[in-house]
Amino acid sequence: MANSGDRCRAAKGIQRIKWPGNKRLRPRTAAVMFAFVVALGLCGCETTDQRLERVVAMFKAQDELLKLDQQALQLDKSEKYEEEIVVAKKALALGEENFGPDHLAVANSLNNLASPYIKQGQYAQAEPLYKRSLAIREKALGPDHPEVATSLNNLAGMYDDQGQYAQAEPLYKRSLAISEKVLGPDHPEVATSLNNLAVLYHKQGQYAQAELLHKRSLAIREKALGPDHPDVAISLNNLAAIYGQQGQYAQAELLYKRSLAIREKALGPDHSDVASSLNNLAELYRKQRQYAQAEPLFKRSLAIWEKVLGPDHPSVAINLNNLATVYSQQDQYAQAELLYKRSLAISEKALGPDHPDVATNLNNLAELHYKQHNYAQAELLLKRSLAIWEKALGPDHPNTVMVRQNLAALYAAMGR
Repeated sequence: MANSGDRCRAAKGIQRIKWPGNKRLRPRTAAVMFAFVVALGLCGCETTDQRLERVVAMFKAQDELLKLDQQALQLDKSEKYEEEIVVAKKALALGEENFGPDHLAVANSLNNLASPYIKQGQYAQAEPLYKRSLAIREKALGPDHPEVATSLNNLAGMYDDQGQYAQAEPLYKRSLAISEKVLGPDHPEVATSLNNLAVLYHKQGQYAQAELLHKRSLAIREKALGPDHPDVAISLNNLAAIYGQQGQYAQAELLYKRSLAIREKALGPDHSDVASSLNNLAELYRKQRQYAQAEPLFKRSLAIWEKVLGPDHPSVAINLNNLATVYSQQDQYAQAELLYKRSLAISEKALGPDHPDVATNLNNLAELHYKQHNYAQAELLLKRSLAIWEKALGPDHPNTVMVRQNLAALYAAMGR
């Protein structure tokens, strides 16, 4: 069977940020209120006092909407997603009641409500919100507006998270084209689009294309934002993941460490992005069988994610999978099996039974059974893993090929 150090764990090794829409796009108050006043002036069925009352009411609603948006943003920064959902729903209801269902302020509220659902892996709730936000923006602003690019990017990211790469790629490309046209080739938002498209290519094993885009994204961010900005840390992380995937460990380690240092300084030691960096650096050490270095980093990462995101979040599943592999490679099978099974249960519940992360869990649990000569159980798991990879990424993806090789090795061990 293929060496377990080759197992794919890209889901957290690669991190994609969302467009500034998920950093909260604010309604443009002056333009919004001008539209309200014009509309009111065309209505001859009200007295002057009634019109003034409505204008005042709308100004109050706009002010309240902005306050709710600020409150939701602070909850997002604190990663209190359930509380954020409550506030974002209140903002959406307020916008629909006062401005109508097709107003740009409503599009912003829809986008912002989708964000905490995405961060909790609740994609079914997020998808209709992103699609409705996109439709409103395209109708109101035209197909080439930056806010349309925001919606395209966020919708693409949702499909990307679920392994639906064919649906994600054209949306990412259209978003990038709009941004370059409207904002210029060196704008930070262009860097975000480049980063996200690069991650998509990485996940599909297209490393050369991904590396070029990540390097361009990193250069834009360092120039525009400075060398210690959290977005620079994201580019460093993602470029490191490409090098690590190709066995260029020394280059990857330098970039991962720089990314971690930036995040700890900018975000604090208990932020989920710090957990991502710890997980990724630990995984790099694991690939090199440096278990004593990897294990404490995985454990610190797991503690942060469980505290911040809860015990059933997909990020927790990824960390459990990686920590289980550390134990498996040291023949600590009982500890490894418990963690693999918990990881698999979380992934299936949060992401669905056909997600690539589930395929990774199945493959790794199969290897554990293989090592213990439990061949029948290993075969069932590998077959299911292979079917998921073939459906999601096709027969020629490196992960598909790896699982197929693992299945062949299993049959050889069984004498077939």
